[in-house]
Amino acid sequence: MKILPEDLPNDVEALKALLLEQALLLGKKDSLLDEKDTLLGKKDLLLAEWQSKYTLILEQWRLAQQRQFGKSSEVSPGQGELFDEMAAELEESDSDALSETQTVSYSRTKPKRKPLPKDLPRETVVLDIDESDKVCSCCQEALHRIGEDRSEKLDFIPAQLKVIETVRPKYACRECEKTGTQNTIKQAAMPPSIIPKGIATPSLLSQVITGKFQYSLPLYRQEALFKQYGIELNRRTMSDWMKKCADALHPLYERLHQELLKQSVIQADETTLNVIKEARSNCYMWVYCTGKEAPDKHNLIPNIVLYDYQATRSGQCAINFLQGFDGYLNVDGYQAYESTQATLAGCWAHARRKFIEAEKGMPKGKSGKATMAINHIKKLYAIETLAQQAENAEDAFNIRQEKAPEVLANYKAWLDKSAQQVPPKSLLGKAIRYNLNQWDKLTVYLTDGRITIDNNRAERAIKPFVIGRKNWLFSNTGNGARSSATLYSIIETAKANGLIPYDYLVRLFEELPKRKENDGIDDLLPWNIKLI
Repeated sequence: MKILPEDLPNDVEALKALLLEQALLLGKKDSLLDEKDTLLGKKDLLLAEWQSKYTLILEQWRLAQQRQFGKSSEVSPGQGELFDEMAAELEESDSDALSETQTVSYSRTKPKRKPLPKDLPRETVVLDIDESDKVCSCCQEALHRIGEDRSEKLDFIPAQLKVIETVRPKYACRECEKTGTQNTIKQAAMPPSIIPKGIATPSLLSQVITGKFQYSLPLYRQEALFKQYGIELNRRTMSDWMKKCADALHPLYERLHQELLKQSVIQADETTLNVIKEARSNCYMWVYCTGKEAPDKHNLIPNIVLYDYQATRSGQCAINFLQGFDGYLNVDGYQAYESTQATLAGCWAHARRKFIEAEKGMPKGKSGKATMAINHIKKLYAIETLAQQAENAEDAFNIRQEKAPEVLANYKAWLDKSAQQVPPKSLLGKAIRYNLNQWDKLTVYLTDGRITIDNNRAERAIKPFVIGRKNWLFSNTGNGARSSATLYSIIETAKANGLIPYDYLVRLFEELPKRKENDGIDDLLPWNIKLI
């Protein structure tokens, strides 16, 4: 309401009251305006929050779509394989050369079939023409042989089952029988057996065990296969056999465990396992390994893969298994390993994987920062290619020290800068934070040439278990899971040492029953045993 000058009262007190009323009205108006500004500010904050949540949900949706329908490989377009950089490029120049794009050309060759092994049994089938056709159609003279064509085909003979009947004659004295003297019956002792009163031979036990733990064939399928041959072999019986075999192999498992703890570098990982009769819904299979995945004459570290079943994922599990080990432990960012006495070395494959996920969660054409991070890590792996070609750990150490620090310094500076520019809760922000939090561990590999740049050795070692789990789904009891851990360990360690698991198990089942409690078993270790 507008007040005109002529409307103002002449009385001073009335004028004061009017001014006070107007001041109160203006104060209320200002208060309402402030309240409106506050509400608008809250609205803006709420909109920003919802926009951030929407962006995060959209990232997760894109990542889920990629995981479900996209390629399983972590390789990004234009990235190439981790070790795809040419060593010669690195030797010619420094970091500038590392960022150069290489064009690789190749020619496709027609695949050539490898010849069949010479040691396989061979059966020769001669396909000759009739004797009546061995005359010339023109002059009727006899034809003479001028050569021949040979070709080979591979035939399959199905597995055969046979019964080995052991006959043990008994002998007694006739004279003692006549005189009534106490007679002694003599008989050859039964040969020692891994399952003394069982019907299974070492070859059958080995077949059942490798069928499940090497080729991921569940027992119910093996039961059906044996039924094809007319043998009713119950899966419960086979399960009992495997538990007894695992118990017999446990001393060898413990001996491998001792050798594992002697090494300077161990790699570890873990995965879930459903155990029906455990209180927890998810139990865990841990894996620890050293050396390489295949025999290498330059490798002085024994190739060992050991599985360890535990009902939890607690750090105490790693503490108990690695008791006495104070070397380097190659792991991912799982905090449970920090409670061990080992020096933790981070995994650059995991660091890179975070950016791969961020890249997949972004719209097409907007993955610049994630791609930049991947390219930085790619340079480190290019350097690692040279380090892996070194003849010994000292040379690998020198290569890393010469080439990697500058790349790491540039990458660290980029991470620090990007951390201030990227929302921390986004996939990219989480990837940057993971790299920064793990930085001290990620750079440990520079201190010793024996340490690997990532934890891929353990991840690949646990793959056979993960593949098997997709088929047999679960373990019934904790004891069964521990037996599985033992059998997986023996098989995977045998494979890592170039042995055929079936042959190795047959030999173990033949030799172990002959050993007394205090007899050594070092000659049965995978890198010592002679199967031929």
